[in-house]
Formats: sequence, structure tokens, C-alpha cells
Amino acid sequence: MTLSEDELRTAITREMPGVRADLERLVRIPGIAFDGFDHSHVERSAEAVAELLRGCGLEVQIVRGTGQPAVIGHKPAPAGAPTVLLYAHHDVQPAGDPSLWTSDPFEPVERDGRLYGRGAADDKAGVMAHVAALRAYGDALPVGVVVFVEGEEEFGSESLDDLLETHKELLRSDVIVIADSGNWDIGVPALTTSLRGLVNCFVEVSTLQSAVHSGMFGGPVPDALTVLARLITTLHGENGEVAVSGLAARADATVDYPEDRFRHEAGILDGVKLIGEGRLTDRIWTKPAISVLGIDAPRTNEAPNALVPKAKAKLSVRLAPGDDPTSAYEAIRAHLEKYVPWGASIDVTLESGGAPCVIDATGPAFDAARAAFASAWDGTAPVDMGVGGSIPFIATFQELFPQAAILVTGVEDPFAAAHGPNESLHLGEFARVCLAEALLLRNVAGLSS
Repeated sequence: MTLSEDELRTAITREMPGVRADLERLVRIPGIAFDGFDHSHVERSAEAVAELLRGCGLEVQIVRGTGQPAVIGHKPAPAGAPTVLLYAHHDVQPAGDPSLWTSDPFEPVERDGRLYGRGAADDKAGVMAHVAALRAYGDALPVGVVVFVEGEEEFGSESLDDLLETHKELLRSDVIVIADSGNWDIGVPALTTSLRGLVNCFVEVSTLQSAVHSGMFGGPVPDALTVLARLITTLHGENGEVAVSGLAARADATVDYPEDRFRHEAGILDGVKLIGEGRLTDRIWTKPAISVLGIDAPRTNEAPNALVPKAKAKLSVRLAPGDDPTSAYEAIRAHLEKYVPWGASIDVTLESGGAPCVIDATGPAFDAARAAFASAWDGTAPVDMGVGGSIPFIATFQELFPQAAILVTGVEDPFAAAHGPNESLHLGEFARVCLAEALLLRNVAGLSS
């Protein structure tokens, strides 16, 4: 007989101090899978996760393909019960400029009910939400579980497809919980039902064989930075709407984002106008967006009086649900080649792409999740929301396990600052997430009866 809701509440309350302590231990490990970082820390992170899962009574193995180590733990289902796959990732983003952090990014610190540190929210709290639910049940787990904790999600999950294919039978499940998203607001839970796709590419323009004197040749000779600047401006219309033809877009978000809340949460400076048109939720969930992430150019304090012969930019293109990364990249390349000014040479190269996804959030498993969330948040029903960011591997899960219900949940809130300085986790909301997952497992077990 499974634990009652009251028993689970008591168990989660009992386990939270230990869960937080273990979360802090994980945050102290700078497991960054990016090139140029010490990957021994990723190994340490995987070992730490494996130890946590073994402590929950799971059979555990550390697996790897061509990339960083992932951890798989499993426990068979009781007779007639379903199996639930619990996903999270243990790698983190680089911390960036340490001067922008109020405290050491890899030394967790609590301030005003939030735990600060790189990975505190994204996604080591996702790992620990799974651990908390398992600890709450102990030996009374009512479902089978497979816990899959990836080690290079922040670096693009390049080896994930091979890992999923290799371990497909072990990972096969009835319900998949992907704890790598967020909630609508503090006090308002959410299920993520759509995510944008992603195309990252480079565009390089050339006008000269080498740098030349800006006084002797400036005027008739276009420098590459000016060419690049003019080319970048063609990506948007006057109001900031994306101007690349061939990219999909739709306007069907079910809720709206109050502009004052959006501006506050984004940290937009006073006087800066929002760009694009339509509801804000459509602009960040269901329409494409193009951003310039970086430009290779001489530093201003080192630049000589010479015309720059080459200039290169990295573009990030978020794709609306329903778009295809291959055709989107071709549309972007065609646009850049068409509008490059003054006959400059141009080279467009793809760095990476990921598919968007739409989840049909109907059926018994989603009803079970909504009921669990409503209970954990004391009667507040979850919002179905989109996410402007991308988790391309969800499409892979959909392809490999078409019969499984995929629930995209998470621990982040609008102030978590994932990927940015001073990333943090709201500890009160984290406790609710842990309770919600425990209740979800209980509700899913009831679907088999």
C-alpha cells in the first residue's frame, strides 16, 4: 500500500534538511562540460550523483558515449505498476565574470530565502527533487523508476542521442518527468507544453585581403565591421519584428505576460522599448527571435587606425514550435547572402541546431501531474506554459518513446537567473517541487489500479 498524502508531506518535511545539504555539496562541484574547463569536476559530479542514487536503493551505473558521463539508476516496478523515468542534468553553465556575483558562484549561500550558486536551480535542484521524492518513499516506492542524469546538457547534449539509443530498453518507461524547466511564478506551478527550437550560426564578411590605412583608403573602401553592422540590421524590421522570410511563427499562447512584470524580471533599463509585436507570451514562446551573441572584432583600446578586413558574428535564432532547424538554417543563410551589402564576401556556417517541440498535455498522466501540483501548492492549479528556451532532446524522447507521457517540470522561477550571475533557488518553492514529485509518483501508481 502506497503512502498517503499526509504521510508524504511529513516525509518530505523530514527529508528536506538532508536534501538541501546534499544540494549544497553538488553546487560546490564546478562540473562544466564546455571545452577548456577541467572535466575532472564533471567526473566528480557524476560520482556524487551516483552515490546519492545508490543511497536511495537504486541499481546505478555511470555511462558515457563520446562525451561526458551520465548516471542511470533504476529500480524495477512492483507487479502491475508503471515505470517512471526521472530526468535531470548534473553539469552547469560556466560562472562567467566572478565580479558580477555577489558571492562565490560555487559556494552556496542563502539570502532572503534563496540559495545562491551556479547550478543551484539549473539543474542540480532538479537532481535533488528526484532524490527527495525517492527518499520520501524509502522502500515503499509504488512505481518502477529509472533516473537518468545527463552530464553535458549545457554543452549541447551531443552524445545524448547515442546514450538514449544504447540504453533504450533500460530507459523505456510509461511516464517521463523532465525536471529542467520552471514555474509560472512564485506560488504558481506550471507544466511546460511547448519549447522553441534553436539554430546557432556564424556569419563572416570580408572586404579586404588585409587591414589597410583608414586615412589613405577610407571612404571608397567598405570596412568589414560596417558591412557586418548593416547586414545585422536587415534581420529585423523597424519595430523589431524578425524580418527573415521562411521562419515559422504562430500566435496561440493561452496566457499573457504583464509588461511591468516582464520588464522587471528581465531587468530592462528604463526607457528601453520592447521590440516585436503581439502578446509578450507569443513573442517569447511561439514566434522566432534572432539575437547577436558575439562579434569578433578588434578591442576598442587596441584598434589601430586601419580598415578591418574581416568581421564575424555569432547569431542565435530561436525557432517557433512547428519549425524545422534544417529549413530554418537555410532560410537564415539565404537571407544573409541576399542582403550582404556592397558585394562583400560572406560565409555562413552552422554551429548547432535543435528541434522545437509541442507536447499534447492531455491524458491520465497529465491529470495526475496537475492534481499533484495543485496539492503541493495548496490548491493553486498549474498553468500550461511555453518556454522561449530550448531543450532539443525532448523531441528525441518523443521519437524513441512515443507511447510515454512526457511531463516537463522544473524548479526555476522568474527570478532564478539561470545561466546568469547570481543564479538562485527559491527554497520554499523547492520544497513544493519535491512534494509535488512525490505526489506525482503516488498518483501515477494509481493509474494502474
